[in-house]
Amino acid sequence: MLERLNQAMEHVEAHLREPIEAAELARIALTSEYHLRRLFSALAGIPLSEYIRRRRLTVAGAEVLAGERTLLDVAVRYGYGSGEAFARAFRAMHGVGPGEARRTAAGLHAQPRMSFRLVVEGSSSMRYRIVAREEFRVVGRKARVPLVHEGANPAIAEFVRGIGREALGRIAALSDQEPTGIVGVSDQLDPSRAEGTELDYYHGAVTTSEAPEDMDVLIVPAGTWAVFESAGEFPRELQNLWRDVYTQWFPSNPYRSRPGPEILSVRLSDTADRADAQLWIPVEDLPGSV
Repeated sequence: MLERLNQAMEHVEAHLREPIEAAELARIALTSEYHLRRLFSALAGIPLSEYIRRRRLTVAGAEVLAGERTLLDVAVRYGYGSGEAFARAFRAMHGVGPGEARRTAAGLHAQPRMSFRLVVEGSSSMRYRIVAREEFRVVGRKARVPLVHEGANPAIAEFVRGIGREALGRIAALSDQEPTGIVGVSDQLDPSRAEGTELDYYHGAVTTSEAPEDMDVLIVPAGTWAVFESAGEFPRELQNLWRDVYTQWFPSNPYRSRPGPEILSVRLSDTADRADAQLWIPVEDLPGSV
């Protein structure tokens, strides 16, 4: 998988002056566009579209400083429809406009080329199982919140505090399927997975019961799930679990992520500094793996 991903990165470098479609990169990587975006974001720490933009502006910056082409020629060469659009993007990355950069030989920022390799540490094992589920429902309360890559999500924390103890008790009582108890469900994430883009967050229970009138419902289609288990210091161990699923498990196993809600179940210790967690990720077989 990583070899094919690196071939996709080579394609990016060879076509920085042309439109680059994520679907074509996914074809090279022999995976789906959805999984490619998820995997790249986890491995690189930035969305795929942002990486391509930064690489274009890095190479364009070198041409700006070289002075062999007009600024408009450089803009058009790297896919910008006008000098103004190029100048805005250039300044957003480099902190200085292209004209000023050329006049003053200003120092610019660079996005290095990326390649990927799997580091096998062998110090710990990842507990997981593959589960096939029929259609099920999540019943609870829903909010539209921004995506936060690291640390606690303040919008989710504020939303959960506002649900109220009585409503939380009623949600917990609905739970009658795995994962049990109250779960956090992330759905309808932006394909770019850029920080600050919005998603639907459900604080609810997996249930066969009918939803009360004051509750929201998410119908989850039948499919296959990879279920990961973790126990340790909270929230660091949980954050490491998300990272390890995409940086270690997916590159080493014959599955890829598929569109669908991601479900997290957390059981805090009495002191709230440790937790047992389950992370449910929707998956499908890699083509040719069966």
